[in-house]
Amino acid sequence: MPRPGVRAAIGILATLALVAVPGTAGPTATAADSSRAPSADPAALRHWNTIATQTISANLGAMHPSGQVAVWHGFVSAAVYNAVVGIQGRYAPYRWKARGPSTASPEAAAVTAAHRVLLAYFPASQPRLDAEYAKSLAKIPDGRAEKQGVAYGERAADHIVKLREDDGRYEPVEYTAPPEPGLWRPTPPAHQPYVDAWLGTMRPLLLESPHQFRPGPPPALSSARYAEDVNEIKAMGGQTGSSRTARQTETALFFGGNLIAQFQTAFRDYAVRHRLGIADTARLFAAANTSAADAVITAWDSKLHYGLWRPISAIHLADTDGNPDTTEDPGWQPLLVTPPHPDYISGHAAVAGAVLRTVAGILGTSRLGLHIPSESTTTTRRYEYADQINKDMIDARVWGGIHFRSADIAGCDTGLRIGDWALAHYFRPLRQTVPPGSRPAPASQASQPSQTALPQCPR
Repeated sequence: MPRPGVRAAIGILATLALVAVPGTAGPTATAADSSRAPSADPAALRHWNTIATQTISANLGAMHPSGQVAVWHGFVSAAVYNAVVGIQGRYAPYRWKARGPSTASPEAAAVTAAHRVLLAYFPASQPRLDAEYAKSLAKIPDGRAEKQGVAYGERAADHIVKLREDDGRYEPVEYTAPPEPGLWRPTPPAHQPYVDAWLGTMRPLLLESPHQFRPGPPPALSSARYAEDVNEIKAMGGQTGSSRTARQTETALFFGGNLIAQFQTAFRDYAVRHRLGIADTARLFAAANTSAADAVITAWDSKLHYGLWRPISAIHLADTDGNPDTTEDPGWQPLLVTPPHPDYISGHAAVAGAVLRTVAGILGTSRLGLHIPSESTTTTRRYEYADQINKDMIDARVWGGIHFRSADIAGCDTGLRIGDWALAHYFRPLRQTVPPGSRPAPASQASQPSQTALPQCPR
């Protein structure tokens, strides 16, 4: 996709039609306006989450081999969250102090914020985005509530676009380490160069820096732990001759695609089954997606810093690692295609750890009962507990032949730290009131749950 420069984004925003900001003179409220609550259907928010997923996929490619997808979902979800809670006032806005009128429609604000952010960054998708936006507004009763919601949604979107200016996206970051033993180099079959290295230096959404939670180094090449990692993945992650069971192979394939998209679908389903109102739905997506974005940024920082080679390189070149307990096999191939970036830490494991820790925290339980689909296997799995997802994620990347177990565990642990930071600093309740027609999340949000209630990483 073309680089979405800041000037282009601001230019697009400037050309959009603006309505009067809340608090300025506007049409006089009719009797019908004053007799009904402003539109706040959470289905509209879920619909625009689907549109965001489709738009991002259309512009990046459905199988883009990096975590960049999380960044865009983070931007959209943060804007939608601010648009909703800035009106309803139930949760602390994300890095914003502006408040909207209580008479505004949160639904109009949410769809406007989503439309405007997506249009700013993906202008090639304007025809479809505009058509969907018109359909969404047509479902909302005309009047002052809609107009105030649209105006506030525009402000929420503009705030996020402005906030993310000069954040390091698409900066020319290069990986320059020589291909020495233990260090990353392009891998078969395509031998692609390091993809999206700029993610490792990008300004995070929640954290203070990309390296705030950088883990310690991976096992040394000469260590027994490194040999264990190599020999395990050599036995369990191969395309042929593997010791995997059929279920283990299916698990590797199940988590072999776009994890961010899998989580979007699972959380939309969760919100429907638990009848979450618009504020709780917005909070769920914002907390999950901003945490996921920072997990990607942190993982890419670690990849840039340590540059550990991938299992396929380690196995092909084991005769150069100086470890007597590893043996080279030039013909070994992984079950999954190796992504074009270093091994340590696992981005999938970091995202899962961060998202599940954050979501369990705001919902007050690790018993999420998530229905997670997979386009890779065309199946859906129900995971009762978040820990079960973390375990399968760690195993899946080993069984797929693309990550050492040490990289997966370190990724999951790092994700937990990001989740804890998110819970301590963002998305916190302001008061325990529930607007008419809304239903709160299934657990108390007045305080954070104890650590024992939060997901952990298996060992």
